[in-house]
Amino acid sequence: MIRIIALTESGHTLARRIQCAYPTASIWYKPTPFSEQVQSAFTAGDKLIFICATGIVMRSLAPVLQTKYDDPPVLVIDEQGQFVIPLLSGHEGGANHWALEIAQYLAAQAVITTAKPYVNPIYTVGMGCERDCPLSDLDELLLTCLEQANLTIEQIDSINSIALKQDEVGLQALADKYGKAFLTWSTDQLSSIEGLLSTKSDYVFKTVGVYGVAESACLFSAQNKTASEPELLLPKRKNTKATCAIARSFFA
Repeated sequence: MIRIIALTESGHTLARRIQCAYPTASIWYKPTPFSEQVQSAFTAGDKLIFICATGIVMRSLAPVLQTKYDDPPVLVIDEQGQFVIPLLSGHEGGANHWALEIAQYLAAQAVITTAKPYVNPIYTVGMGCERDCPLSDLDELLLTCLEQANLTIEQIDSINSIALKQDEVGLQALADKYGKAFLTWSTDQLSSIEGLLSTKSDYVFKTVGVYGVAESACLFSAQNKTASEPELLLPKRKNTKATCAIARSFFA
């Protein structure tokens, strides 16, 4: 559960904006009693976003802090939405990555203070399709996925697929249209990140030798670019002729 806590009207407005990116998140506006409410959510393991002063948060959570391996991630954002601070569980709890994600959504600055912060994300697109899939179908799906991931095409490093698709005219044309590299990867390469897939298709495996083309391709490419473990930013989406997924990894 994500809880967004705001103490002022301007903070409440920002909270509603953030909630658009996380529709299942709940907003607590001026929760009372404040300390008891936030301590209860924290000990329950909820991910917390505070839109208020850092000092208030630390004084309220201090009695229930455990260790960086056990505490849930906590972010603090100023009322103007200019800075996103991962206050607790930066590396181990994922607060650093989460802060970067929200900062990107808000066009804000993530203030990472932990050692060797991940400050430079790379985004890769993976796509699979039927043979001779029209460019229009691929383009429409790609743009839909970018919108869902709150990304622009300018932020994408490359478009990726399986080696069997290296001569796929539609995918080549899509990459050319946006000036992106079109990279293809072998089944052995794609199989190496099988454990990171959100779903596995036996049908796809029997057809091409991997459990998912779009997710595998973007994940492997992201890993190959940074040598850090990638993650799915947007799991596989599909239309009648193609599939698309988006992965992310970070330069240390």
